Amino acid sequence: MWFYMEYTLKENERIDDLQINNLKIIQNKNWFCYGIDSVLLSDYAKKIKNNSKILDLGTGTGIISILLTAKINPQKIIGVEIQKEIAEMAQRSVILNNLEDKISILNEDIKNLDKILEKEYYDAIVTNPPYMKADTGLKNENMVKSISRHEIECTIEDIAKISYKLLRNNGEIYMVHRPDRLVDIMEIFRRYKLEVKELRIVYPKENSQANLLLIKAVKNAKSFLKINKPLYVYKQDGSYTDEILEIYNKSKVWKIFGTLREKDSIWVEIYIW
Repeated sequence: MWFYMEYTLKENERIDDLQINNLKIIQNKNWFCYGIDSVLLSDYAKKIKNNSKILDLGTGTGIISILLTAKINPQKIIGVEIQKEIAEMAQRSVILNNLEDKISILNEDIKNLDKILEKEYYDAIVTNPPYMKADTGLKNENMVKSISRHEIECTIEDIAKISYKLLRNNGEIYMVHRPDRLVDIMEIFRRYKLEVKELRIVYPKENSQANLLLIKAVKNAKSFLKINKPLYVYKQDGSYTDEILEIYNKSKVWKIFGTLREKDSIWVEIYIW
């Protein structure tokens, strides 16, 4: 189901500023809101070439699709979301940002996409899938959150299978996931001829355990894995690292101007974060 609608806000919804290109997003505080994983994936996927045709599998709020429009110039992004209410909200965010010519939202199960979309057509896929197996962890009583977090409607194998069908030869898939699922991802991807070519491991801070993986795989590629330098989110003092600030489009402290007041010879310096 494709969505075409007016931009409105509903109960429990808010508009958040994405701090880049004046982009904004609608979120519902009772549902699953985007986190740093989506922001990091959108930055990792900026390697996608301009004018690419892109699928965003499990788009949720549409955060990755929307951020990608600020990092590359895609020909078209189709965000696929199985939950109707979430898909509708994502579409309203597309309208809010006047991105209807760049992003379309499709309310559909990704397992059915080969019956709807053209096969071997897309240049790249991005996905921030549910991290937890369906039979593990505590499930949230809120089914919207449970579907977002657990492999209830979407598994790694579902993503791999449909990605192979829809990607062109040498098409790319960018995924963010948890380190404990790396072996599963590499085994399943290789089974579907999606070769993991690059891996970046994300750590909360130095000397801590990794908590995220950023993965790039290529359809029908030869085996060769490049492991990028680690990405640290926080410094030891708890502040963001310079690279994270750059990803979030925030520089280090900038001195904007200094004005000497002749009367008392005091410099007035104005800073922004």
